[in-house]
Amino acid sequence: MRAPGSVPRLLLLSLLAALHPAQTQISPKEGWQVYSSAQDPDGRCICTVVAPEQNLCSRDAKSRQLRQLLEKVQNMSQSIEVLNLRTQRDFQYVLKMETQMKGLKAKFRQIEDDRKTLMTKHFQELKEKMDELLPLIPVLEQYKTDAKLITQFKEEIRNLSAVLTGIQEEIGAYDYEELHQRVLSLETRLRDCMKKLTCGKLMKITGPITVKISGTRFGAWMTDPLASEKNNRVWYMDSYTNNKIVREYKSIADFVSGAESRTYNLPFKWAGTNHVVYNGSLYFNKYQSNIIIKYSFDTGRVLAQRSLEYAGFHNVYPYTWGGFSDIDLMADEIGLWAVYATNQNAGNIVISQLNQDTLEVLKSWSTGYPKRSAGESFMICGTLYVTNSHLTGAKVYYSYSTKTSTYEYTDIPFHNQYFHISMLDYNARDRALYAWNNGHQVLFNVTLFHVIKTEDDT
Repeated sequence: MRAPGSVPRLLLLSLLAALHPAQTQISPKEGWQVYSSAQDPDGRCICTVVAPEQNLCSRDAKSRQLRQLLEKVQNMSQSIEVLNLRTQRDFQYVLKMETQMKGLKAKFRQIEDDRKTLMTKHFQELKEKMDELLPLIPVLEQYKTDAKLITQFKEEIRNLSAVLTGIQEEIGAYDYEELHQRVLSLETRLRDCMKKLTCGKLMKITGPITVKISGTRFGAWMTDPLASEKNNRVWYMDSYTNNKIVREYKSIADFVSGAESRTYNLPFKWAGTNHVVYNGSLYFNKYQSNIIIKYSFDTGRVLAQRSLEYAGFHNVYPYTWGGFSDIDLMADEIGLWAVYATNQNAGNIVISQLNQDTLEVLKSWSTGYPKRSAGESFMICGTLYVTNSHLTGAKVYYSYSTKTSTYEYTDIPFHNQYFHISMLDYNARDRALYAWNNGHQVLFNVTLFHVIKTEDDT
């Protein structure tokens, strides 16, 4: 089973899914994100995610306002219910009194018509009592009107409460606490599922994000893909030659602000901009040679050096922009690589996998792509991706898989914002491309097409 996606650590997750497919989709900016994972009938892992931009299922302002409104309506409904019961009780007494008064009034008219038969004194007393009761009649009429209004209010409150409840159900059927716990559970399951992801195939490049503007037109900056999550050191190497100074920063934030933590003076000048930091050591091409150097940041010593046999150097087989970029060192999910060209391969690109300790070539692949026609290149999951130019309009034009020893022509454009790229390398930990673009240090996001491993896979 296949599932598209890539989860860069420095950049936002690019995978999106609908929370309610049959209803209006909810934007990730509104905080309605859910991780989920499941298995199909064959036991294969399926991953789905609506990526959180910030806090998972936080109690946003709209939801809190809706809950508060519902509580107010419910309180109002309870108050009106109490008033209605009391009013109905009093209203029964009023109706009874009204009936008695109407009967008394009828008797009074009958007596008045026949007053000649009654004593004048008794008649006068009865009439005075009736006169006292007459002002109560309009009061009784108003009381009946008020009772009707209360009944109407009660019905309107009932309707409003039903509408608000419907809105709440439409937003989400779960209580927020329950939903939050569900999200945490699903996130754990998703991460278990993500561990089964094998290497991915490049599908898309987005960005760039400009991190900093510094240095000359040419240079390199990088982080260590094998470093722990808490170790976010950045290394900075300006220019493509005549330099031995490596600047270290404790974090991206320190790099942006220019707060150096340490400076290293290498024993040799480097050539090109295609260096790589891997597992705490710097790998670079020694100036005016095809020798690769492994330098330890911890000890400040050269741990290994080896000549890359037959590799052209000193602008014999550079990328299109020149700059002694003959030998390109890089790392991916599989390990350490060198990309270069030889006379034996007619100046076409050769890919070699290196032993990170001894720099010995473990295996090599000869491609048919001319090194001098390539703008830049990088490795992802054992596949080399080559750009057709270092200038405006550049795109990933060619790829070569070391797993299958096959190539294909691709068409994956990316935005060369500052018109001249002199360094482009993939970082497997960050799932991002680091680039030096005409004196700008930028990051590109990548989208990979993953294959999910199952227990049956060999």
